[in-house]
Amino acid sequence: MEGVIQLSFDSRKVIGYWRDEAEEDLKVAGHLLEKGDYSYSLFFGHLATEKILKAIYVLKKGEHAPFVHNLVRLATEAGIELSEENKKDLIRITAFHLEARYPDENRSFREKCSKDFSEHELAQIKVIYRWLKSMIP
Repeated sequence: MEGVIQLSFDSRKVIGYWRDEAEEDLKVAGHLLEKGDYSYSLFFGHLATEKILKAIYVLKKGEHAPFVHNLVRLATEAGIELSEENKKDLIRITAFHLEARYPDENRSFREKCSKDFSEHELAQIKVIYRWLKSMIP
């Protein structure tokens, strides 16, 4: 077709890209937690979860992942069966993306991100992350 650019798609390369980026973001989340930058630690935890879901999406669908940040939507579109608890976890983690990126005028999310809260939430993110990562051979 005239005017249409044909793009090559190497799914293994794209899956590797998302997987590697997810690993890096999870590592950064840990560093931020250690430095006391709690809200951004959770933000990077969300990014890691989003990117590992995008790797799974590409693996299962054989096409590029959609440009969305909603983790339940990504998981559902990737064909991952979610328990009610998984859905709740992914909804909570999605909120970290929005609340850290677009704080309200009272900065209530950042105030909520104590050391204990953030350590607990990042530990939960890591559990979800490991579960998702196990879906990639």
